[in-house]
Amino acid sequence: MPRIINTANPGKLRNQERRTIAELLRHLIRKPTLDEEARDMAAAIVYSLRAIEATIDVTTEAWEKRNYYLKADRFRLEWEWVRPAADRLEALIRQGDWDSLPGEIVALMPRFGDVKINKFTRKPDTWQASYRLLLSGE
Repeated sequence: MPRIINTANPGKLRNQERRTIAELLRHLIRKPTLDEEARDMAAAIVYSLRAIEATIDVTTEAWEKRNYYLKADRFRLEWEWVRPAADRLEALIRQGDWDSLPGEIVALMPRFGDVKINKFTRKPDTWQASYRLLLSGE
């Protein structure tokens, strides 16, 4: 029987999404004006935050099966900021309150400051049409 390798490792997925958000934040702070691309980037951040949130329970469930309850609780506490940040950003986008976007970006920056970016690797199709998808509710 061949060995089964889990390619959907929640830690790996979380790190990929963190990298995506870090790149998007750096792109956004360099934008002089709020254009359609900036709206797409902000919406893509919401989707990435939601993806990170989905990995939290998967990780902690595995630890709780092994009776590592303290480790699971600490991990949840470490990541408890993700859902409120995604909710705030999504509400801002849905209400069209674009004046508040810089404040939300600044609030997110310290959470992703440890992600080293020597070269941008995410292509524009990563965030294209995210704004439209978010508004349509998908």
